[in-house]
Amino acid sequence: MSEQTGRYAEWIGNTESTDDDITLAPVLAAAATLDDTESAFVAGTVLPPLWHWFYFLPKAPQSKLGPDGHPERGAFMPPIELPHRMFAGARLRFLKPLVIGKPARRDATILDVSEKSGASGTLAFVTVGYRFLQDGEECIVEEQDIVYREPGAPVPAPEQADLPPLPAGAWSRTIVPDPRLLFRFSALTFNGHRIHYDRDYTMNEEGYLGLVVHGPLTAVLLMELVRRNADRPAAGFAFRGRAPLFDLAPFRLVGVPGDDGTIGLEAQGPDGKTAMTATAELA
Repeated sequence: MSEQTGRYAEWIGNTESTDDDITLAPVLAAAATLDDTESAFVAGTVLPPLWHWFYFLPKAPQSKLGPDGHPERGAFMPPIELPHRMFAGARLRFLKPLVIGKPARRDATILDVSEKSGASGTLAFVTVGYRFLQDGEECIVEEQDIVYREPGAPVPAPEQADLPPLPAGAWSRTIVPDPRLLFRFSALTFNGHRIHYDRDYTMNEEGYLGLVVHGPLTAVLLMELVRRNADRPAAGFAFRGRAPLFDLAPFRLVGVPGDDGTIGLEAQGPDGKTAMTATAELA
């Protein structure tokens, strides 16, 4: 353990609890953003999987935002000094659906903090555990991996290439990640991270050649592919980001049902390379 990681380790076990009402308005806004014109949502309807990300949002005052648009660190999250932040992946279990129109609570705990050095420089990893409860019952258990990194070389945009053929029986959907979609998702999640809407900042400060598609947006879209095609609800979901996606070209979602009740999922960039992998487990 490095001296710096040892200092951050003081945050392991840090907790916070947040109450929120699972109101209808964010659900209707999410359905519009995700082009879901078929589902009928009213009070009493179950919340689709991953849509709990539209609640329990951080509400830092404007004066408490960092240069990148994220809330300043050092309260619940450790005060890691590396400037660039990424949502790298998560693992979830859906035990019982959250219901629209009822209050709920989220309990959060810092599970681990570690630091590594590699070819791309220094990286710090924070694992956060979440429990979502409604009517006193545990509904969702989640672990998120947040990664912080130091500034690096510019990240080139992928070149257009032919996408690989779809496997037999695969589901697919093409997504056009234009700035309108990215803005609406940032609004849904109250996400001020400037890489999703501020092109000058994104290119000049973080070294990307286009606006970056939110990792959670890609994950939600992969889960939506499951929700729209599977004949059973999801009991589990896990994803990991592999490479950034940008607003410069469409990308493809692919789902391949397995015989064991799991769905293999990936998001493919315009160069045909995998930008995110995921697995959904059906109930």
